[in-house]
Amino acid sequence: MCTDSEMCRKESGPHHPQGPLTMDVQKYLARIGCSGPCPPTLETLRYIHLNHLMTVPFENLTIHTGERVKLELPLLYEKIVVKRRGGFCYENNGLFSWLLSQMGFDVTILSAQVRNRFTGAYGPPFDHFIMMVKLDEHRWLCDIGFGSGFQLPLSLETDGPQVQSHGAYRLRSQGDLIFMEMKFEAEVSGIGEETWTELYKFTLEPRKRDDFRTMCDYHQSSASSIFFCKSLCSLLLPTGRITIMGRRLIITSLSSVDGQQATKTTTDLSDEEITEILKEKFGIVLYSPLTPKDVEIVPPPVTY
Repeated sequence: MCTDSEMCRKESGPHHPQGPLTMDVQKYLARIGCSGPCPPTLETLRYIHLNHLMTVPFENLTIHTGERVKLELPLLYEKIVVKRRGGFCYENNGLFSWLLSQMGFDVTILSAQVRNRFTGAYGPPFDHFIMMVKLDEHRWLCDIGFGSGFQLPLSLETDGPQVQSHGAYRLRSQGDLIFMEMKFEAEVSGIGEETWTELYKFTLEPRKRDDFRTMCDYHQSSASSIFFCKSLCSLLLPTGRITIMGRRLIITSLSSVDGQQATKTTTDLSDEEITEILKEKFGIVLYSPLTPKDVEIVPPPVTY
């Protein structure tokens, strides 16, 4: 368990210019509302994966306060754990993968390419940071940085549906590629029909943290990136999701067991209301002025 301070602070990964990388695991676990023994088991993995999604926002507000996202692990720890902020995939998954390593899990960083829901095109390599965890010869996909993805780790040992609280997901293999898909209800000729929609694709080739730096910069400056075009802050709720996009508050409420039926309400917000909701609903206090943004995304010139 992680009550041993030496174990919790064991060095993992490369050295940082300021000294060896260390983490206060207990402080991180407290940040995501976890307590008690934390051995590297599937039960622990599921527990901290879900808790992370329900306590640490998926957000890109740094970009829209005139600052830059930095991926050095000590800086991510300071932002997410100490300052109680959130982040997008490179930040949330980047820090979470470090936490898992510190807790004794066997973690492999992977690269995914996200499918554009409007054009159907996939982003370039390193578009999305995800991770694989091996436990007793069983492989699990973990991702707490997608915004509207799965709630619990997905088994990589099956291509069948994996039903969770907010939806049904599956991992479909095609050669070396694996497609992460979610089930949706579609109206076809007035009849409800289930369809599987691809959210992103990836391979199991191990990656390094530095591999993602160029795409992290791209997402902070490209008119073809949702993160540059729209200010976002979103959090998983027990019965849905709460999101601020630009100046809109979007609340999604699930009305069925498998998360297939959802109702959505949208409310326009003033700058003062945004500040208040960020503090009350997301626990975020910004110290630089936020410029809410919600403009059209320019389709990228190259299709991957």
